[in-house]
Amino acid sequence: MIITTKKELKLYQQAGLLSTKILKQLKDAVKPGIYPITIDQLADKLCTQHNVTPAFRGVASKDRVYQYATCISINDTVVHGVPSKTEKIKPGDLIKVDFGIHYQDIYTDHCFTVAVNQLTPANEKLIQTAKQAVQAAIPVAITNNTVGDLGHTMQTIAVKHGFDVLKQYTGHAIGKTLHEKPTIPAHGNKGEGDVLKKGMVLCLEAQLVTGSDKVMVASDGWTVKMEDGGNTAMFEYMVVVQDNQPILLTPTLNWPIIV
Repeated sequence: MIITTKKELKLYQQAGLLSTKILKQLKDAVKPGIYPITIDQLADKLCTQHNVTPAFRGVASKDRVYQYATCISINDTVVHGVPSKTEKIKPGDLIKVDFGIHYQDIYTDHCFTVAVNQLTPANEKLIQTAKQAVQAAIPVAITNNTVGDLGHTMQTIAVKHGFDVLKQYTGHAIGKTLHEKPTIPAHGNKGEGDVLKKGMVLCLEAQLVTGSDKVMVASDGWTVKMEDGGNTAMFEYMVVVQDNQPILLTPTLNWPIIV
């Protein structure tokens, strides 16, 4: 979607703030001893309270339709984690909560990673680097820069600190549908790829991995895990491309990385 009017921008800012409000309540609910499905059920409840619907429920892939309000990916599950009903959250777990809403006729989509109760130096470095990589791409989301500029920024920071980025899953534009073009990989070369246009609404994201970027999809058809069992971290922020400085729609930049 390309925003062309003040009315459209105001609507998207409202959507982003509401989505952020709900996501913060989901973050506050992350505790040891609870099942991830409990967080997902809270997301449903909050969406109902605010007269919006979860963005992810109903997304189709091949012959499957996603049935949950959130994706909750833990440790070596990197993306699209189906909220577990059988495995409780434990101290030391790295929890990634990905969530969005359908607000009036537009969509949101964003994600955070936190450690539960305790944070090893290795996990702190992983989470902080993932956060830094995606946040560094935000000011690059300006008119006439390219998708490659965004990806190069994220990949450079990840590699500098000894990590890699997942290649198979990407950020994307968003608007009247959840995933729109252009796609925005967390890797690339400066000056290459689609040119950014003023008013584009983008979801900037990166999944950082500690070893190989090879993944496998679990039998549920959704949950994506690292083949080498390594921990992962992911952040995703929504911005509107502008001429000099993008507009941040999901103000989660300063959230703590441990709960």
